[in-house]
Amino acid sequence: MAVRIEKAGAVWIIVHDRPEARNAMDPESADALTSAFLEFDADKEAAVAVFHGAGGAFCAGWDLKYVSTLDADYPLGELDIPMAGPRGNGGEIPRGPLGPSRLELDKPVIAAIEGPAVAGGMELGLWCDFRVMARESYFGVYCRRWGVPLIDGGTVRLPRIVGQGRALEIILTGRRVPAEECLNIGLCEHVVPKGDARNKAEEIAREIARFPQVCVRADRRSALKSHGLSVRDALIQEWYNGREALIKDGVSGAARFKAGLGRHGDFARI
Repeated sequence: MAVRIEKAGAVWIIVHDRPEARNAMDPESADALTSAFLEFDADKEAAVAVFHGAGGAFCAGWDLKYVSTLDADYPLGELDIPMAGPRGNGGEIPRGPLGPSRLELDKPVIAAIEGPAVAGGMELGLWCDFRVMARESYFGVYCRRWGVPLIDGGTVRLPRIVGQGRALEIILTGRRVPAEECLNIGLCEHVVPKGDARNKAEEIAREIARFPQVCVRADRRSALKSHGLSVRDALIQEWYNGREALIKDGVSGAARFKAGLGRHGDFARI
């Protein structure tokens, strides 16, 4: 199977394991990844996912050998048909060629990137909440060479992360964007030695999973859903979104602080 799930308590590691194709995405892998992330989002015990590509490559994009077999007059075929069943908040949107790229999960996903994350593989990395990159890894719109457009969120998410000018330069040139540059422009949050991306991502995931999860998800949801809102509308949304977390997590958390835990910024004893 091209996709496997490894569980470490509340942290799930979802691995795309198709190294013979540098984890390029074919329909079987796309369906399996989508199912894996929907399973993670629905599981009451799961809190944070780490998304990783096996064999030293995150994802080389949409499998162009598969794409070359498509009907030139109607290349998307079945991808134009919305999938049945639970789809996060995107039930009316067909599954992306890269799988989970159009899902709107209620839990965080961290990308652990080794090697290339190019074309659609870059779009999968952008779909994640944030990114840990090995020093030798890189992004790039390599599909620029072949006339294959970004249809898994790249033109939507990249400008929001790095700004319109930088995004357009990266998109239109298709050039390689190495990990250190990604860190400098806010395209990733950590750069680590080769082979350490998964370990670092899991370390961060375990830390996030320790916290009260109703609050974690409420704050994440508000940050994501504030895009496009006026300040006033965003503040209204933030208040109503956060009420449940304050009731379910905040009062009991304040009581633990009153009892002596977590004083002076101590994150160890909470």
